[in-house]
Amino acid sequence: MNTNDKLKKANSYRLSQELLRNKALKKGVNLIAPETIFLSKDTFFGKNVTVEPYVVIGSKVKIGDNSYIKSFTHIEGTKIEKNVVVGPYARLRPGTFLRSNSKVGNFVETKKSKIDKNSKVNHLSYIGDTSIGKNSNVGAGTITCNYDGKNKFKTKISDNVFVGSNSSLVAPIRLEKDSVIGAGSVITKNVKKKTLVLTRANQVEVKNYRKRK
Repeated sequence: MNTNDKLKKANSYRLSQELLRNKALKKGVNLIAPETIFLSKDTFFGKNVTVEPYVVIGSKVKIGDNSYIKSFTHIEGTKIEKNVVVGPYARLRPGTFLRSNSKVGNFVETKKSKIDKNSKVNHLSYIGDTSIGKNSNVGAGTITCNYDGKNKFKTKISDNVFVGSNSSLVAPIRLEKDSVIGAGSVITKNVKKKTLVLTRANQVEVKNYRKRK
């Protein structure tokens, strides 16, 4: 492709984006700094949606009423219901489904996962091949270990579950209702309801310790 062809393609893309942005604005979508926001032809917006600067929305995305998409977020193949907050710096990959009043925060990546009503994954987490029930909270730094190098496995987190920060959930695994995972745990077995689970090495203290010279 020569330089002229590249320029024509770039101009065509720029014009198509302007049309998509204007269409969204006319519908009532609040695009903050619209020139920095990129949409797809099939992007669907509900009522009273806000999109902050530097957001990229790929194909097959639906965003429900009163949802708020924060800056530097990338979304594709995702369904978002009403009153959902996403980002900043979130990546929603295909197969993500966010139910009403859920939240996916900064530096969170999701793939083929459902997060049910009023549940939160606020920071620095990877949620893949996972279902999260209602009113659950996934702490910072939590990852679902869904891939063994050959196959993908599922994680099931039920309602009212609390997952402490920096936890690893090794799939296939199920966390039953009202269970609590202590921070820093590596969970490899199913967790029964109303159970606290911890997997930690004992803390060792050496008194009057001096560094070797």
